[in-house]
Amino acid sequence: MRKFRFFILFLLATGWCHAQSVLVEAESFTSKGGWAVDQQFMDQMGSPYLLAHGLGIPVEDAATTVNFPKKGTYYLWVRTRNWASLWTNNAPGQFQVLIDGKPVSETFGIYPPEWSWVEGGPVEISNKKCQLGLHDLTGFNGRCDALFFTKDSNLIPPSGKTAMAKWRKQLLDLPEKPDPAGTFDFVVIGGGMAGTCAAISAARLGVKVALIQDRPVLGGNNSSEVRVHLGGRIKLDPYPNLGNLVNEIGPKQGGNAQPLEYYEDGKKLFYVEAEKNITLFLNYRASHVITENGNIKEVVAVNIETGQELVFSAPLFADCTGDGTIGFLAGADYMMGRESSELYNEATAPEEGDEMTMGSSVQWFAEEKDTPVAFPDIDWGLPWNEQRTEAIKRGDWNWETGMNLHQVNDFERVRDYGLLVVFSNWSYLKNHSSQKSEFKNSQMKWVAYVAGKRESRRLVGDYILKEQDITEHHVYPDGTAPTSWTIDLHYPDPKNSELFPDKEFKSIAKHIAIYPYPIPFRCLYSKNVGNLMMAGRNISVTHVALGTVRVMRTTGMMGEVVGMAAAVCKNENTNPRGVYQNHFDKLIELMKKGTGNPDLENIQKYNEGSTKLKH
Repeated sequence: MRKFRFFILFLLATGWCHAQSVLVEAESFTSKGGWAVDQQFMDQMGSPYLLAHGLGIPVEDAATTVNFPKKGTYYLWVRTRNWASLWTNNAPGQFQVLIDGKPVSETFGIYPPEWSWVEGGPVEISNKKCQLGLHDLTGFNGRCDALFFTKDSNLIPPSGKTAMAKWRKQLLDLPEKPDPAGTFDFVVIGGGMAGTCAAISAARLGVKVALIQDRPVLGGNNSSEVRVHLGGRIKLDPYPNLGNLVNEIGPKQGGNAQPLEYYEDGKKLFYVEAEKNITLFLNYRASHVITENGNIKEVVAVNIETGQELVFSAPLFADCTGDGTIGFLAGADYMMGRESSELYNEATAPEEGDEMTMGSSVQWFAEEKDTPVAFPDIDWGLPWNEQRTEAIKRGDWNWETGMNLHQVNDFERVRDYGLLVVFSNWSYLKNHSSQKSEFKNSQMKWVAYVAGKRESRRLVGDYILKEQDITEHHVYPDGTAPTSWTIDLHYPDPKNSELFPDKEFKSIAKHIAIYPYPIPFRCLYSKNVGNLMMAGRNISVTHVALGTVRVMRTTGMMGEVVGMAAAVCKNENTNPRGVYQNHFDKLIELMKKGTGNPDLENIQKYNEGSTKLKH
C-alpha cells in the first residue's frame, strides 16, 4: 500500500546529508525527450517542472545521467501531483521513473492533489554513474518537478517553499548569491510584444538594455506557444510613426490557433539579436526584487533549466510581464478585479466591485488525415453528452477559463481546467457523439499548454485611465501610443454557464466602439516605485479601460514609447515622472519619428477591429 506523508524536515542541510543524497531537478534533464519545461507556476509552487504534453499519446522519455556518491540502496522521493484531482477521482497524468532503463515499483502522478513529495520506495543503484529517465504512460500532462535519492530511510525532503529553495541550493551546490548579469541602463522584464518593442526601441536610441524572458521564444501571447494574433491599429494620429516597429517585427499572417509558422518566432528573435545594445536572457524568470529608497535596486532572475541566478541592476526597469510581477515584488500599488461603478463613475462597471477578471484561453486545433485516427476514450473528464458537446475542430479565444479565480495564485488550476475540457470534449466527439463519423479522420494537432492570459494585476501610475476618458474622448497633453480596439470585455457565456454551473469554459465578448485614443504617459510608469515603467496589460487602467488597451499592436506601441522614455531618462538623468514633468517635449520629438522602419510596407492589416476612424 502506498504511503504518503506531509512532513517538513528541517535538518537536511548537514554535510552528511549532502554526501549521502542526490537531488535531480527534472527540468535539468539533458534530454527532455517529448517532455516540456513549464515555468508558468513556479512563483506559486517553487520551481519549473517537466510536463508530458502528448495530446493522448505518451511522449518520448526524458533522460539524464547522474553520478551517485556510492552504490547501494537509496530511498526515492518524487515531487509531483495529480493535476486533475479537483475534478475527477482518476489520474490522467501517470508516469514512471526509470533507473538504467528499468522502472521503479511505484507509478507517479496518481496522487497527491497538490504539489508534494511522494515516496518511491527503496531503489538499488548498481552503478555510481547511472541513467535516469521519466517514462510517460498516458500522454495526458503528467508532471515531475524533482527526484530525491537518499541513503537515510527517515529523511524526508522539505515542502515549504522557502525551506525547499534553500535546501535545493545546498544540494545542487548553487551559489548563495547570484552572479552579476552585466552593466545596463535599462532592464526590461517580459519578452512579449510590449517588452520586445521596449527593448528594441530603447536600444536603437543608444540605451544599453537587458531583456529577460522566461520562455525559449519571444512574443508572449503572439508566440507559437500561445498563438494569438496581433490586434488593433498602428500608424494613427497624433504620432503616425508609432507602430512602425510593431510592423517591422510582427508576423504578416493573422489568425488564432493556427500552425506555428504563422507567428514567426524567429522574426522577433532576429530583430532583437540584431541590436548590439540588447543582451537577451531567454529562459530566465525574475523571482526577487530588491528596493532602496522607493526605487528598484536589483532584480534577480533564475534560469528555468539550470537554476543559475543572475542579478540585474540598472537606473531604470520596465515591467512587461503582464502580471505586474516586478511591480508587485517591488511593493508597487496595483489593482485587480473589477472596480465598482461608483469608484470611477464608469457606466459599464458593475454596481459593486468584485474579484472577477477576464479569463485565460487554452486554444487548440485539429487536422484532417486520410485514414481514421483514434483518441483515448477517457474516463476522467467532465461528464459529457449530446447537449454539452462542442462539435468543432478548433478552439479559439472564447475557450476561456478562470474568470472567477485568481489569475496569478490559481493559474495552474485555470490552465489545467482548460486542458481538461479540451480533452473531455474531443474524447466524446471521437468516441460517443452522434456526429463521430465527421471526426473519425480528425487528429488533435495542437493544444496550448502555455495559457493565453488577458488580465491580472494592473499597476497604478500617476493617472488611471477610465472608461469615460476613452468614450468621451478626453485627450490629455501627455498622450502617447494610440489605443484603437473597442472596449472589449469578456464574460462567462450564459449558455455554457447553464450547462456547466460554476465550471464554465466558454466566454462571450461585449464591445463598445471608440475613436482612437492616445494613452497618457502617466499610465506607463508606477506611482510609487520611482524607476519603474510598464507596458502591456499591466498598465494603469481600470478593468473597463483594459478592454481596449490590451491587444498586442497597442501594447507593442506602448513598449516603443517606454523604450523612448528610457532614452530620455538616460540623456536627461531623470526618472519617468521627470520625463512627464520636465522633458515631455523630448519624448514628443521621439514619438514623431518612431523607432521602427517607416519605409516598410504596412503588413499589419489583419484583425484591426471596427474602430471609428474619425471624431
